[in-house]
Amino acid sequence: MSVAVVSDSSACLDDSTAKAAGIAVAPLHVFVGGRDLREGVDVIPDDFAAAGPVTTSGASPAELTTLYREALDRSEGAGVVAVHISRGLSSTWEAARQAAAAVGTSVRVVDSGVAGMGVGYAALSAARIAADGGDLDAVYDDAVAVASRSRCFIVVDRLDHLRRGGRIGTAAALVGTALAMKPVLHLHEGKLVLREKARTSTKALAKLVDAVAAGAGDKRVALTVHHMQCADRASTVVSLLTERISLVSELSIRPFGAVLGAHVGPGAVGVAMSVEP
Repeated sequence: MSVAVVSDSSACLDDSTAKAAGIAVAPLHVFVGGRDLREGVDVIPDDFAAAGPVTTSGASPAELTTLYREALDRSEGAGVVAVHISRGLSSTWEAARQAAAAVGTSVRVVDSGVAGMGVGYAALSAARIAADGGDLDAVYDDAVAVASRSRCFIVVDRLDHLRRGGRIGTAAALVGTALAMKPVLHLHEGKLVLREKARTSTKALAKLVDAVAAGAGDKRVALTVHHMQCADRASTVVSLLTERISLVSELSIRPFGAVLGAHVGPGAVGVAMSVEP
């Protein structure tokens, strides 16, 4: 049997894509109105942010231990490669490390250093290597390589959601809010940091596209435009990217999942990119 690949719901893989690739997905958690809702498993209302205070948490060691053991059984001992959201954004990686230690050396955990389809691209590529007969080392090395070539950029309307969730520093959040700026952020060394600021949403989206184009250079890239309740902005970004970048292997629009959406807030638009070698 082939090596099994596991990821988590932050990868924003829809159910049919994950199943077709043979990827098992660990749900992250959203706490709304005192209820613990598992992303991708339980029904989470589109307007969940209006239902009161929202918090999130990663997958637990117990949940991941069960998932890894099931995946290892399916692989018939070939092994498991688990590709997860950046450890700088979620407790999931630490839980994954504990779960892998409990299951044994046949489980390899990848800190993708990214989120959204940045994680998804690495998991999908690893699954292709596994389906082609790659061994545990080959599948793990591919996931690490693809993740290292992934980039994530995002524009948010306000930094309040990220500040409350501890995903960006208070000082940066206060500066952006005080100056009424539209911040352009990116994931750097696994953490979300301020890249630059713009005075309007239009200029911020233009800077977002500039950043993606610079990251692509003359390489072929796969691109996913994520959004939180603003499909029109996502469509605008797709049009701008199409004009700027010619070597695009795929370009799609995917909403942020509830966990990421709870932190970036309504109106956020992001781009996850995977640069081919």
